[in-house]
Amino acid sequence: MKKFVVERILPGASNLTPGELEEIARESIEIIQRMGRPYHWIQSFITDDKIYCIHIAEGAEVVREHSRLGNFPIHTIAEVKAVMDPQTAGSFQLELL
Repeated sequence: MKKFVVERILPGASNLTPGELEEIARESIEIIQRMGRPYHWIQSFITDDKIYCIHIAEGAEVVREHSRLGNFPIHTIAEVKAVMDPQTAGSFQLELL
């Protein structure tokens, strides 16, 4: 299984209501269940005019299938090759100003 970052351009994404976000989330989950293959939607980040989604799947074509079935826009998809966070720095301590 591979991890992917999906960029969806959706003007006004930040104006989606909690009810609309719930509806989109439910539809995504229903599609994943219908697909009948290993697939995990991890999380989505909503910005002003875009939604960035983290998905785990066997390949990019499976992520594209999920998007097609849900009629979700997909503008870019990139496989995650490594993850970096504060723990990547090892014992280096972040100093607060």
